[in-house]
Amino acid sequence: MQDNTPPSADWRAQLHEIIFEAETPGGKAFDVALLILIVLSVLNVSLESVASIRAEWGSQLYAIDWAVTILFTIEYVMRLACVGKPLRYARSFFGLVDLLSILPMYLSLFLVDSQSLLVIRAFRLLRIFRVLKLGHFVGEERALNAALRASSRKITVFVGVMLTITLIAGALMYLIEGPANGFTSIPESVYWAIVTMTTVGYGDIAPQTFLGKFLASAMMIMGYGIIAVPTGIVTVEVSSALRNSTRTDACRECSAEGHAADAVHCKYCGAKLD
Repeated sequence: MQDNTPPSADWRAQLHEIIFEAETPGGKAFDVALLILIVLSVLNVSLESVASIRAEWGSQLYAIDWAVTILFTIEYVMRLACVGKPLRYARSFFGLVDLLSILPMYLSLFLVDSQSLLVIRAFRLLRIFRVLKLGHFVGEERALNAALRASSRKITVFVGVMLTITLIAGALMYLIEGPANGFTSIPESVYWAIVTMTTVGYGDIAPQTFLGKFLASAMMIMGYGIIAVPTGIVTVEVSSALRNSTRTDACRECSAEGHAADAVHCKYCGAKLD
């Protein structure tokens, strides 16, 4: 039977397999090379921030920055070219990170020192879980992402309650201690309350009166108990997410991942999964 698949579609499918998948030798080699390039880039930008190294090797480091940026630009264009819906990929998390990893260098032509923002390329190291074929690590990463999304409302309410408590405690401490003991304003007292509640305790401001010390002690004890609340919320959601296994391949149309193990179509764009 004659194959009626257009050569361009076949080319895009092969390119997608290499760039977005780590199941094949070509795909794994591509991603490993990409990770090495990312590490090199982040190391290069870090070295540029050291004055003595920049003074001696500045031109060489700058040339490496441009070489890596050009390679990343080519890779970004290739990613857009091989997906069926490039705009959807461009708006995805990794699509935005890929774009932001090349923009600073081009902006440096107009804005001085903006190339230091190239350290955002470190975010691309998140691809390492898929590259190294650590299947259970991929599942753990996705379970954690799902758990954080599922618990976001509960955590938002928790943070709101915490801010209310620190505001009240800060106002009380301002009334009890006053400017004479370092609590010069309510915002300054709220800062003390946050530091105390989180058990950091810088010690730059401390109550001097008995009532102030009593309130501080209550907040410290409360802080230890409160620390466990967000941990428990996320733990419950993680346990729930781990019960749902996912497949590791990406959709050819929108490059989305995280589909159920028995999924036939992409849950984001409806395209058929391989």
